Amino acid sequence: MERERFVRLVGQVLDSLPERFRERIHNLAVLVEDRPLKSVSRKRPGGLVLGVFQGVPATQKSVFDLSHGPNRIVLYQKNIEAVCSNDAEIRHEVRQTVLHELGHYFGMNEDQLKDV
Repeated sequence: MERERFVRLVGQVLDSLPERFRERIHNLAVLVEDRPLKSVSRKRPGGLVLGVFQGVPATQKSVFDLSHGPNRIVLYQKNIEAVCSNDAEIRHEVRQTVLHELGHYFGMNEDQLKDV
């Protein structure tokens, strides 16, 4: 899939989130890269990393914290495409990955996200 189309798909997923979630998202950039660096890849042995949240979860922020730029969700397009066989699966996986990483943004850990 061309990068431009993939990015539009990510935008559609974000736009489709319920308003009550979208209004709580602040100072968050959602980026698309081909693949993670090797240091990120090693965090999940045996599996491809499809996305990652980088930053401080909203539940751990304080009004006294100094901002170090936006939190980030990075989606790895080539890895997502590698686990999908068609556009419908890519669309589904992008949605699942965005929701998973937003869960981390909102302070959920991996155990909590298993049930989502």
